[in-house]
Amino acid sequence: MRGMAGKNGGLGLAWATMLALAGCTVAAPPAPDPAPEPEAQAAPPERPDTPYSGPVARHYAAVERRRIAQDLLRLDRAPRDLPISASLIERAFAEVALRDEYQVGQDRIIQQSSPAALRRWEGPVRLSLEFAQTVPDTIRTRDRGVVTRFASRLARLADHPVQITSGRGNFSVLVLDENARRAIGPRLRALVPGIDRASQNLVENLPLSVSCLVLAFSRDGTNVYSDAVAIIRAELPERTRDMCYFEEITQGLGLANDSPVARPSLFNDNAEFAVMTVLDEQLLRVLYDPRLRPGMTSAQARPIVRRIAAELMGGQS
Repeated sequence: MRGMAGKNGGLGLAWATMLALAGCTVAAPPAPDPAPEPEAQAAPPERPDTPYSGPVARHYAAVERRRIAQDLLRLDRAPRDLPISASLIERAFAEVALRDEYQVGQDRIIQQSSPAALRRWEGPVRLSLEFAQTVPDTIRTRDRGVVTRFASRLARLADHPVQITSGRGNFSVLVLDENARRAIGPRLRALVPGIDRASQNLVENLPLSVSCLVLAFSRDGTNVYSDAVAIIRAELPERTRDMCYFEEITQGLGLANDSPVARPSLFNDNAEFAVMTVLDEQLLRVLYDPRLRPGMTSAQARPIVRRIAAELMGGQS
């Protein structure tokens, strides 16, 4: 999901962009939001877990209820029915970390699968969490705790500095309702000076089919990330909102693609799991293993990935 590098005329920086979208197929340019499905017009649950009651919130509440009824959005991180192996780790890593699903053009997002070089952060990741004014303090406090604990978990798994900060971060997580998201352009340009028009348009005109997304950038056009912005819809019910935090932050670390090969995993378009699974943990360990380097191709990385995966699984294939 890495976009084409472009020039920042204002600062003279070359940016490379990675795009990861949760649960959607993107047309380019993005189409206007479709009307909520008939089911989404039903009354919200008696005890909704968001303060929102409009059509967008009702739509996502209905989607979550339907998914849970279909045994999706599972919370078991090590499902007995889906054991993992070293060979699965290798194949899933090749699909999730070494391929892109989307390309960022000058003025549009193109769905196009293609090989990608290995990308990750080399410097510390400092997460800053920003909320739209409509998000109540109870949710801000609760979600900040979720993200803080998750950042600590990511740091342990990757053996790489990842932490939440109350100051200026380099990985911004924006929790936005419809009105705040549509007006986010100036804030995006402040966070990422010279951000490409296609990325900004996508965020401002986000299709209803997209629950959340992440954009990761390299300031010098290399495969080393320097900045990232995740967009989380404030209207999402709690389980889906948590899934978006887990998926987008992890994808913003370099596990950018979704693939049916990755199962059990967050990185799969079917939304089967709402938590970071054991397979996802292993993929992150592989990505930040010092034997791998940013810029490696699949041919260069896979023999090393194979050895790392075997070690992680105790020699089992």
